[in-house]
Parts: sequence; C-alpha cells; structure tokens
Amino acid sequence: NNNGADSGWEAKAVEFFKDHLKEKEARTLVPSLNDVPLHYLKPNSLVKFRCLIQDMFDPEFYMGVYETVDPRLKAKVLRCGKYRDVTECGVDFNSRNTVTAERQTFYCVPVPGENTWVKDISSQARVVPSTSYAPSRQKRSYEEDDDMDDMDTQPQKQRETHGGSQTHSEQHHGNGDCKRQETEAPSNQTASASHLDLNFPLPGEKGPSCLVKVYQDWDGFKLNDVLEVFGILSVNHTTSYSSSSLLDPADSMETAEEQRVHCPPASLVPRLHMLYAKPLPHNNPLLPPTGLEDNSAFLSSTLSEMASVRAELLAYFTHVLLGDALAAEYLILHLISTVYARRDVLPLGKFTLNLSGCPTAASYTERLYQIIQQLVPSSFYLPMSLQNMNQMRLVPKKDYVANRLVSGALQLARNTSLFLDETQLEQGQLDTTGVRNVTALGNLISWQKVDYDFNYHQMEFPCNINVVIASEGRSLLPSDCQIRLQSQVAPAHMDEYLSAVHMHPQASSQLNKFRMYLSVARQLDYSISDEVTKSVEDDFVDMRKDDPQSVSAEDFHRLLVVARLLSLSLGQTSLSTDTWSRAKHLDMLRTSRMEQHKCVNGNEP
Repeated sequence: NNNGADSGWEAKAVEFFKDHLKEKEARTLVPSLNDVPLHYLKPNSLVKFRCLIQDMFDPEFYMGVYETVDPRLKAKVLRCGKYRDVTECGVDFNSRNTVTAERQTFYCVPVPGENTWVKDISSQARVVPSTSYAPSRQKRSYEEDDDMDDMDTQPQKQRETHGGSQTHSEQHHGNGDCKRQETEAPSNQTASASHLDLNFPLPGEKGPSCLVKVYQDWDGFKLNDVLEVFGILSVNHTTSYSSSSLLDPADSMETAEEQRVHCPPASLVPRLHMLYAKPLPHNNPLLPPTGLEDNSAFLSSTLSEMASVRAELLAYFTHVLLGDALAAEYLILHLISTVYARRDVLPLGKFTLNLSGCPTAASYTERLYQIIQQLVPSSFYLPMSLQNMNQMRLVPKKDYVANRLVSGALQLARNTSLFLDETQLEQGQLDTTGVRNVTALGNLISWQKVDYDFNYHQMEFPCNINVVIASEGRSLLPSDCQIRLQSQVAPAHMDEYLSAVHMHPQASSQLNKFRMYLSVARQLDYSISDEVTKSVEDDFVDMRKDDPQSVSAEDFHRLLVVARLLSLSLGQTSLSTDTWSRAKHLDMLRTSRMEQHKCVNGNEP
C-alpha cells in the first residue's frame, strides 16, 4: 500500500491474516522456513517460521512513511516503509510528510534440540514452493552450497555478499541506481558463514536463524518464547554506506562488532516482518497446534485410549530398562511431568528422575537416550565428562561489545528433555567453569531457573526443563526421585539384548501413539476434589502416627506429585482414592528397594 498515511489499512490487514491463519487449511498453505531451503522461497512472500526467541535487540527506527520524487515526472509519491527493509529510490529527505516509526527486532532460532521425527512429520505437510519462481537472485551463493541445512557443517562453502548496518537507517539510502542497490552488492564485500556465529543454543544444530521485525505489541513477547511466526520474507542485500549516501556512517552508534552481529547477510539470516505470531504450547506435530481445550473431539478420543496406550508403553519401557517394570513406571511419570505453577520460588510439578544403577557396558545410557529421543519432540544428551563440564558453555552470557546474548546449552524451550549422563564422569578436578556448570545444573533441577551471566550481575530466567540423570551410584546432583535400576539381563548378554531392542523398532504408527500419549498427558488439566483432599490429609496424619521419622513433609509432597502424574498417565484429570493408594504402593516399592540395596552394599557413595 503506497498511500503512506495510516488510514487503518494496517490493522485491517493484520486482522485479515490473523483470522485466516487460524484455519488449519490456510496454515498448511504457507511455506515454512523450517522445511524449505531459503533460495526456493519467493522474496516479499508470506512464510512461517517455528522458532525460539534467542535474543531481543534494541528497538530501531525506520521510515514508516516517506515521500519519493520521480525525476522524470517531477511527481511526488507517498510510500509506506512497513514490512520491508529497503526504501524506494529518490527519497525526499526534506519532505514534511516523512514519519519515523519504531520497530523491535528479535533474533530467532529453530527450536533447540527439536528431534528428527518432528521435522520429518512437519515437512511431510510442507508446501512445495511455486515452480514459477526461479531462484535466480541469490543463485551464486546457493550453487556453492545446495542446501541451506548444511550451513553449520560446511561453513566454508557459504560465501555471500554483505554490506553494512541495516539498523536505524537501513532504509535511508538515497543512491540513484536504486535497483542495483537492492540486488547487487559490490563483489569485493564478501562474508562467509564461517565468520558468522549463528548463536544456536546447542552444538551441531542446523537450520536458518532469522531476524524477526515486530511492529506492534512487542512487550507481549519474552526471551525463550516458542512461536510460530507468520510474516513477509525479506532477503534484500543492502550495500554499505557509500559516498553518495546521505547519512554519515559516523552517525551510527553501533560498533563494527555490533553491526556484524545485528546485520548478518540476509542470505544466511533472512528478515521476517511479522504480521502475526502464535505462541506454541508444544511442538508435537501430531497434536492440534492450538492446544487441547479447543479440540474436544480430539481430546475425548485420546483420553479413551490413554490407559491402553500406557500399558503398551509400560511394556516397551520395561524391555528397554532391562526388564525393570518399576523403573518403567517412574520413567513414564517423569516424561509427562511439567512445571504447572510457581508458589513463591518453588516450581510445582517438576519431577527430576535419577536413574541410578545404570550399566556402563554396551553404551547403555546412550541407547536409552536414543529411545527417549524417538518419543519426545525436543531433547539434548549431555555426557557429564570432565572435559564437557570444564569447557562447555551451559549458561548464556551477555556480550556487551557485540551487544548480544551469547547462547548456552541451557537456553532451551519449555518441556525439552535434558538427559544428563553421569556415567561419563571420570576421576579428576573440576575447574572454575566446571564448578559453575555443575552449580547451574543443580539450580536448574532444584528451582527450574537459569541465572544468565550479565557480567556485573546475574539475571534469573525461569525455565521448565525435564531432567533425567543416569548414574552408576547416587547422582552428585539433586533430584526429586531416585530409582535404582534392577537389571534382569546378565552383563554378558547386554549387547545382544540391546541390539534386539533396536532391531525390532516399534512400527511408526505405534511410535506415533506413544508420542501423542506423552504430549497429551503433559497438557491435561488436573484437580483434586475437597473430599479426596481431606482423605489424603487424614491418610498423611495416620502415616505419621505409625512412624513419624519415616514420612516427612517432603515425602508427602513427592507422593502428591507421583499421584498427580499417575492420574494423568491414566487419562484421569482428577485424583481418586484408588490412584492415591496406587501411588503410595509404587513409592513403597521404590523406597524398600533403596533400603535393600543399602543393607547389601552399606551406605552408597
């Protein structure tokens, strides 16, 4: 729209997209940056992007309305600068009709640790881009690297022309040869992806990162939110300031380092001008994207099958956990746990599981992680070797020179499964970084928060991450529940047994049932009636009467969490006295197993 003056057209346009994008059909028609290589997407078209807000840059100014002069016709035309990076040529900088506006920029990355099955299912519904669009504009950079997905593993192949800052005055170019300015940067200004750290939280991640330009309600977004963003794709190359530019580069407040970080080449980090963004309650493509409450038919059919799917999953996990059915029960409860509320500093509902007694033979812990990876949408395997603890960056840190948040492995989306493998920890000394990293993991487990490092102070970011710790003895880290694995498999047969688990993988329809089950159970509402609350409290008083030493308030709290998760795992959204009894029975079996082990082995280190 070139009428410039804001006649309410924008609100109508945004409303139009919001309404239409709520319909499932319309959403599947929009191509996704997650699935389609960038060079197949048409510039200035509508695309979507499933992502996490990794950083928020300072607000920037742009020409919301400006006037251009056509030198041939001497005619003035009002133009709108919204939803685009580059202005038309012939801008009249003295025009009284110029309106400077403000927008916010979010640096967004694909959901960290998103598993292959999620990407595969999401991309099966992917839109094939228009064949009428020939990806010629960026051809050179992409012929050298056919697939955008290899950007991380083959950084030296990615060469791209790149110019100067796009913030504040990226639209304020007044170059005469305007078309050249947009499409062809001078060939000597090359920058490759190897010089560009895309700041993914987890090592080895692939996929595009994106600068999302937000025009309204940006206060409604938080760091680490997971969104599906719908917006106008911009991949313009803007050239550096030249002598003909009306703005002196010295006027820019940004350092060269900041410009490099905030203005990477658009062919590597495209710009997405947001029209609408939907917060994602989960990233499981098998579930309705809007959540369960709006999909009563889906919910009721799923609930009716919960108990039978649970029984199948329990049998599968028993097999994977070397014949230990009790450990399998607890693994299910752990995988559906989530922080549902916070009371003061206490996160309620978390259920960190320490699976001790793990065999070190046959790469057992890694194989166990691979099974979990097949079932949950996002996960990360962290071997707690001395080298990893002493060298990895787990906690994000503010870089004041480049003015950005340098990511760390604990900057994860809610409900990511974090698998800590303590069987990898060998004898040796933790250095300062190692101690800091182990402390950060302890705080994450106990308080579900990560203290980001802002040099002179720390800033607390609440999180909701499912942590399981696999260890030989009791873990060094805190946990909500420890269960000792009782293997029914002789060590000599371990390799053979485990290869059989992998040799007959569940049929994909069966896997999909398990994937849906775990995600749905985690999202269900839960309540306890006054009547059951009273009977549970009376029960606690009776348990204390029998043996005040054996049941602490902490034990009671854990029992309540187990009862809650047990109910949800059966598809029951309120606690019954039967389920309460079953929860007590499970906990009694677990604690008596721990006592037995202590008696046989003395106090475990």
